[in-house]
Order: sequence, then C-alpha cells, then structure tokens
Amino acid sequence: MYYVDMPSADEIGNLNLVRSDACVSIYLPTTPISRETEQSRTNLGNLVKKAVAQLEAAGLDKKSIASLQEQFNDLLDDDDFWNHQANSLAILATPDSLRTYRMASQLSDIVEVSDRFHLKPLLRAITFPHAAHILALSENTVRLIEVSADLPAREISVQNMPTDAATAGGKATNKDYTGTGHRHGSQGQNFYLARFVRKVDAVLRPVLAGSDLPLILATTKPLEALFRSLSVIPVLSGTIVGNPERLTEADLASAARPVLDAHYADQVKDFHRLFEQRTGQQRTTTDITDAARLATFGGIDQLLVDIDGVIGGTIDDETGIVSFAAEGNAVNYGIVDEITGRALRTGAKVMAVRKADIPGGNDLAVISRYPI
Repeated sequence: MYYVDMPSADEIGNLNLVRSDACVSIYLPTTPISRETEQSRTNLGNLVKKAVAQLEAAGLDKKSIASLQEQFNDLLDDDDFWNHQANSLAILATPDSLRTYRMASQLSDIVEVSDRFHLKPLLRAITFPHAAHILALSENTVRLIEVSADLPAREISVQNMPTDAATAGGKATNKDYTGTGHRHGSQGQNFYLARFVRKVDAVLRPVLAGSDLPLILATTKPLEALFRSLSVIPVLSGTIVGNPERLTEADLASAARPVLDAHYADQVKDFHRLFEQRTGQQRTTTDITDAARLATFGGIDQLLVDIDGVIGGTIDDETGIVSFAAEGNAVNYGIVDEITGRALRTGAKVMAVRKADIPGGNDLAVISRYPI
C-alpha cells in the first residue's frame, strides 16, 4: 500500500517563505515494499553527508549542524516511518524542524542546501496528480468513484443518489441493455432518462462543490449526451465509453488514466496557444531575469517551469534582480524555484513540466498580467 501526504499549492507557496541559516532539501526514491526500504535508508544517509559537507564548507556553526544530523538520525532510526512509504520521499529540514512528504511520483536523488527550500519536485507532484472523480452512470446503477495516483480507487457514498433510471424516471427500462445497438422506442424514453440524469446532477452538486478534482464520465453514448446537455457540473471532454456496470473500481481507475493524460496534455497545449496570442501583446517572456522581476511584483499570470533543471543564484527580495552563480553551494539557491514560489504566492497558475513542453525548450515560460 502507498502512503502519500502532499502539500497543496498554497502550502508550497508558504514553504517558499521559510528562511534559515541552513535549509536542507533532499529528495530520494523509496519503495512501498517495507522489506526493501533498507537501500533507501542507506541512500538517505549518503545524501545527508553531502548536505553536511556543503554546510561545513559554508562555515555553518557546529551546533546547527549537529541539530540537523540528530533530526536525520532520528528519521533513519524510525522503523515505523520506513515501513509506510510510496515511490519517493521529500525531506525539508532546518536546524529547528524536519518535514517529510511521501510522493507517488518517482524522483531521482536531489540534494539542495541554501537559506530556503528547493520545492519544484513537490510542485510537479501536484501539477498532474492523476486524481479524479469518475461518475459511472448506467440505467441500472450509479456510482461515484474517487481515483488517485497512490491509493486504490474507492466508491464514495452519495446521499439520495438514484438507484436506477426506472425508479428515478418513473418508467421501466430494459435492464439487459448493453449500451450498443438499436433500442426500439428509445426516443420515447429520453424524457425519463432526462429526469434520471437531472436527479443524479442534483445530488452530485453539493458533493463535488469546491472539489479541485476533475470529473470523468463512464457511461454509454446516449447517457453521456444527456448528462453533458443537462448537468451544470464541469466534466472532462474525454469519456470512458460503454456500459460501466461490470467494471470494478480498479478497472475504472485504469480506464481513467489515458483520459487524464489527454486532459493534462490539453492544459499544456492551452498554455502554448495563449502564449502565442499574448506574445503579440508583449505579455510573454522566457527570460529568467524578466520572470524574476515579474514574480517579485506579482506580474505573472501563468508559468511553465522545467521540473528537472536547477540554475543557481539569488534574486533580490525587493527589486527582483538576479545574480547568477557558476555552481551550487550553501548560499545560493535555484532561481527558477524561487520564481515559482513567488508566483504561487501572488495567485499565478504554475505548471511544472519537462523542458520539451516549454516554448522554445527554455527553462521557463511566462504569460504576464500586463505588457512587459
């Protein structure tokens, strides 16, 4: 079983505000198989040594280093913690605190030491979380399924959910209909199916209100058309087509993945289309120095950042002026990471993607709120 605990985008923005003489950010691959975690623990011990070496080179006092080492040693010795893992582990530590986040996504080793945390890998995990609600809708049954990347899919109990179209619509239906082929008199049944769909919509609204998970339909073509025409609940354009009655929660979760992949790809395409439009209005940039100034003064509307790259340096807190560094050390930090944190705190939409998904293959791409 996976054990995942991820921060929200708002929490990541707040984590970006943490400052300390020593902020240690460590990311490493782990395993949910408890008997195989020893390698992860050994790996963490080696990564901690690298972080300590950077801190010693920067002249951090021995008391602070000892406090950090003590916290990491306690974590390494916690058998119960290591028996409950996912695919990756994020550790954010200062001499006074240590936070851990277990992640479903698979990451490689990362060690960053600065006066603030390195947070882009966390952002990637929440940008495309592979989580959704699925409405499995047929004439004979209705189920609302919650799907996540890390836990088994589960059915959510919905109060007053109609049991079937015959009961909700007031007219008997063909219980053996498979969702394919011609059905005699189907035009006459639309009224009753529409009544059924409206009742489903009414009970789902309060349940899904405020949820940031997309909704995927798993249903037959006729019911899909009715739901899309009658419901006010936003639904993804992709559908799990066919009668879902015989599909288990796990079957539905598997069928949802390509729908979500297409949804995420569409989000990146939408960014590219808007980027192209805004370029003619002088509201885009791929320049890091411009992006840093915009982030500092709340000028970023949307931002794509490269999840893998780290460009060392510093950004002035007041002016947004960038100073690049030739190599990473315990003083500088990831500039794009800092831009990301500032953008999040001012309400920008941020997506962490692969470099190939960024216009021009750059380290970032910005759509600004005003002409640059």
